[in-house]
Amino acid sequence: MVRRPVFFEQDEEDGGFSSLTEGGGRIMSESPARSAAHTARPAHSLVSAFQYKTTIQIMLDFIELFILGIGVGSFGALVGIGGGLIMVPLFMYFMMPPSGSTFANVQEVVGTSLFGVFLNAISGTWAYFRQKRIILGVAMPFALATVPGAFLGSYVSEWFSGPAFSITFGASLAFLGCFMYWSSRNKAANRSADEFDPNELPRSKIWLGIGCSFFVGFISSILGIGGGVVHVPMMVFLLGFPPLVAVATSTFVLMVSAAIGVVGHALLAHIVWAPAVAVGCGAIVGAQLGARLARKSKPRLIVILLSCVMVALGCQLVWRGLSL
Repeated sequence: MVRRPVFFEQDEEDGGFSSLTEGGGRIMSESPARSAAHTARPAHSLVSAFQYKTTIQIMLDFIELFILGIGVGSFGALVGIGGGLIMVPLFMYFMMPPSGSTFANVQEVVGTSLFGVFLNAISGTWAYFRQKRIILGVAMPFALATVPGAFLGSYVSEWFSGPAFSITFGASLAFLGCFMYWSSRNKAANRSADEFDPNELPRSKIWLGIGCSFFVGFISSILGIGGGVVHVPMMVFLLGFPPLVAVATSTFVLMVSAAIGVVGHALLAHIVWAPAVAVGCGAIVGAQLGARLARKSKPRLIVILLSCVMVALGCQLVWRGLSL
């Protein structure tokens, strides 16, 4: 069976290239200049150079993705979005044909990104749990409510996948992001986590949050986005959660929903494990940094950062709809 190349390397000296396969081997395609040079080199020196280049390339690829995972994990844990909104475009633009050959299709991009999001959410959940910012009595029903919403969205996604829906939802998301920015000076956006008592939360708001969580799962399944970009504003402005508590709760919900998605993508062989492990390990480290930054940041800063993400995502959805 022929293996699909995972990493691609081109030699600048003679224009030849070599591809590192998933099994760690290398498929060589030589230029005339390289072939002529090989005739003058001892066999043992060729083997040593081959092994050296293979090891170095693997290390460089791992380090690059590890650093990417740290950055994505830090920002994702800081605002409660997981980081998939950043990883998916980068993977598609730089690691899919014609720019790269790590991923063969969009399904592998999404599956690999979701694995990184899952490890990021696990690490972030643990960090926020130690900070005692996750309200399990609220986070658990919110997380469970996203599951049926996601299943329903997967069945009816073809009815909502047209350009009109992408443009409408994208414009609404961008407007809400602007609204969040304009409202960032309000009391709700500046509420401290130490002032929040979950026991005072009315039961009606909990049921409202469960209904909104069902909608979050539905939208996430249709558009392939993380639910945090909708969940966090909902908890801050509708339920009255402090931004830090909303981010922590959203991270827990994301951990549950991402776990289900990872299992599904793994069964369908949509995860390319080499880059998934590299970016996932970085995301674990980054989530710890992001949780510490969130604890030391002013609540308003979290709201402003999230509003910028919402505007950027909304513009992306509008552009996608106009391009269809």
